[in-house]
Amino acid sequence: VRPLGPRAALVECADLHDAVAVHARLAAADLPGLVDCVAGAETVVVRASTTDALREVVRAARAVPRGSAGAGGARTVTIDVVYDGEDLAAVGELTGLGADGVVRFHTGQAWTAAFAGFAPGFFYCVGEDGPDVPRRGTPRTAVPAGSVALAGRFSAVYPRSSPGGWQLIGRSAARMFDLDREDPALLRPGDRVRYRPVRELVEVAATAARTAPVRGPHLTVGAPGLQTLVQDGGRAG
Repeated sequence: VRPLGPRAALVECADLHDAVAVHARLAAADLPGLVDCVAGAETVVVRASTTDALREVVRAARAVPRGSAGAGGARTVTIDVVYDGEDLAAVGELTGLGADGVVRFHTGQAWTAAFAGFAPGFFYCVGEDGPDVPRRGTPRTAVPAGSVALAGRFSAVYPRSSPGGWQLIGRSAARMFDLDREDPALLRPGDRVRYRPVRELVEVAATAARTAPVRGPHLTVGAPGLQTLVQDGGRAG
């Protein structure tokens, strides 16, 4: 355990599975004074309201047994995927599974949402078994939103268009991050993810909801100026 100031700490774990377990236990423990708990590949960052609360959180983290499973209340999220990605055939050759074998490997197991990535809604999901898939030699400058991809031991769905070097094996209409939802991120650390193969994607348009009249206190910007910035008071995490 390494200190990150007087009220935060970095808990270093043995591996990815231990980090998932520590995060799940702490998140489910309802510890007094625990302000924030963020999982990484082999670390968990905890932040508490006081130094005394931090000591109790660290003590709870140390007590999590090695190799323990995550919280029993983990959700299962199903994501529909059309497997027609540009790199599907290449991944089949790299792994020796063939394109159909890659689809069977991807859909035939439960994945765990281990930790969040570089963009809101981007989650590194780790599988129970399977090959280590190398990244592309040259990253793409723009990966379409909804792209389903593999890299190393991880699978992910791109929540928005962005550069990326992962291997694209399919696409999904799942909204990985949507500010119109009460909980914007579709996944949470520890969730179980099932990828379901479909022939086509059906997406319900949200135009009506987005154009509905705004109720309650709000601010309407009629003509934003150059470099206008609207900023709130912030929040934990």
